[in-house]
Amino acid sequence: MSTVDSSAAFDQALAGLGISRYGVAGDTEVKTAAQAQTLGQKDFLALLTAQLNNQDPFDPVKNEDMVAQMATFSTNAGISEMNTTLKSLAAQMQAQVAGQALGYVGKTVLVKGDTAYPQTGGGFAASVDLGADASAVEVTISGSDGNVLRTLSLGPQAAGQVDFDWDGKDEAGNAVDGGPFKVAARAVTADGGVAVPVLVWAPVTSVTMGSDAQAPMLNIVGLGQQPLTAVREVG
Repeated sequence: MSTVDSSAAFDQALAGLGISRYGVAGDTEVKTAAQAQTLGQKDFLALLTAQLNNQDPFDPVKNEDMVAQMATFSTNAGISEMNTTLKSLAAQMQAQVAGQALGYVGKTVLVKGDTAYPQTGGGFAASVDLGADASAVEVTISGSDGNVLRTLSLGPQAAGQVDFDWDGKDEAGNAVDGGPFKVAARAVTADGGVAVPVLVWAPVTSVTMGSDAQAPMLNIVGLGQQPLTAVREVG
């Protein structure tokens, strides 16, 4: 093949990609900037053919180099397809999580918190989350003014969730009106006396939808926004 024929073949291959060798616009397909920077399977095959047609017959492309080029393109194409699939799956999962979050609206959930609202008959039910066995557990209930209303002794407890009920009465046995109430717990373990998390029941009023990179958040009375993963039980 002569130099003129080789040059013409190379120019023809470039023209098929919408590229002018000498920067002169011809009768080629108009492409966007993104398309011009992206090579598809057809573009790759055109360049590969041009490379074979214009290679030096005394120094042809080695087989391993050819295989490496094809393997690289195949890998890139596979990654591109995988990214597209993952984005689709992520969108579907986001929609499912949003639907699951909306299902909590109007329900009462058990989550970590220090604010408890009284039930219709007074008092409330809550839990203590123990990370280790305790020889003694105490729960302190205070009013909105910070004054202690009642201290409950739950005795020795094994590690895990320990449920308890407050009847809505103070130390003197008088019914306490109002609320919300502050709840704190302390446990005596092998490491000494330590504060432990309290789980309280509270209603979900609404859901704040997150962006593509953020999960929906539950808006819970007295506790603000909480993720779905914070819910221990649903009432």
